Amino acid sequence: MVKFVHTADWQLGKAARYLNGEARTRFSAARLDVIDSIAELVVGEGCDFAVVCGDVFESNHIDRQVLVRALEKMRTAPQVAFYLLPGNHDPLDASSVFRSRTFVDNRPDNVTVLDGSTPVQAAPGVELIAAPWFDKSPLTDLVDAACRKLEPASTRVLRILIGHGAVDAIHPEANDPALISLERLESIIGSGVIHYAALGDRHSTTDVGSTGRVWYSGAPEPTAHVETDPGNVLIVDVDWNHVHVDRRRVGTWRFERKAWELSSSVDIAVLGDWLTALEDKDRTIVRLELSGQLSVAWKARLDGLFAHNVDLFAALDVRGESSSLVVIPDDADLNDFGLTGFAQQALSDLSGLAGSGGDRAAVAQDALALLYRFAGGNK
Repeated sequence: MVKFVHTADWQLGKAARYLNGEARTRFSAARLDVIDSIAELVVGEGCDFAVVCGDVFESNHIDRQVLVRALEKMRTAPQVAFYLLPGNHDPLDASSVFRSRTFVDNRPDNVTVLDGSTPVQAAPGVELIAAPWFDKSPLTDLVDAACRKLEPASTRVLRILIGHGAVDAIHPEANDPALISLERLESIIGSGVIHYAALGDRHSTTDVGSTGRVWYSGAPEPTAHVETDPGNVLIVDVDWNHVHVDRRRVGTWRFERKAWELSSSVDIAVLGDWLTALEDKDRTIVRLELSGQLSVAWKARLDGLFAHNVDLFAALDVRGESSSLVVIPDDADLNDFGLTGFAQQALSDLSGLAGSGGDRAAVAQDALALLYRFAGGNK
């Protein structure tokens, strides 16, 4: 039996350009700090080693500071053996970060790069079979290629496959030659060639197929709204006859995406309560997809709600392409402004534009709501 931590897609050095500078710095730091959490799990759970199944780094051209800090994190946990697999973000090409002078000079003894498919002994009686990427566009199933020449393991050897890439059963690009064949992989497992397939590339923790022995760990820190279950690593117990996979939450950041239909001040109040109830706001990235119809007064109230919350959250995006909120001025709105003369005429023109549809309408609606707030409407 062997027990180890399965993780992937650290993407150290990832630039979250949708965050401001302060939040971006904290986001990047969290991706490095997760190395500490993983090391603590390895030690605390009595694991034999940790495998990082591809995309350890965001690219082969990351800042030197990110690289040396990552290696230092692993150096400070000398009792933990880290096995790193090059993936599609950081392949073993001519510019590979794993072959850079900085990496070579600073790599601690407990860090091993899985740079070929020759079996690597990770613990007594345990072999790692790696399928590293050598460029960004492989023309074959690298996992199948890594296993093709292997005979079934003896009863004294456990084999762990370390792979990266999309599995054909859950990926829409059916003509991609690099897709991992699930049928072939499960056949390899069934024949006793390998006993667990640790995969990376999919950022959502996923049990693939029917064997219980093919898993994506997911990214230990989330990276996008589309991920369904990121922020985990897996603790894997496996032998010839059984496997047990336990997901553990290590991520500290969160992406929240929610659709709201707004048609009254009550709806706005409910949205405000939802935002208030979210925890760890400074590490939460929110995207709201708005629809419905509001008066100018209610739109102004909504804008005030967002103006307050934008400083609380790491990011608050309320202007996504899928938003379809319409502002329709009514007579009560226009009377609340208390304007006369030229200002009243400008207000009337904005009101007409706001109901005309198109991009100019959206600008006019925002202008009306802002003017309403400045004018102190509904004091």
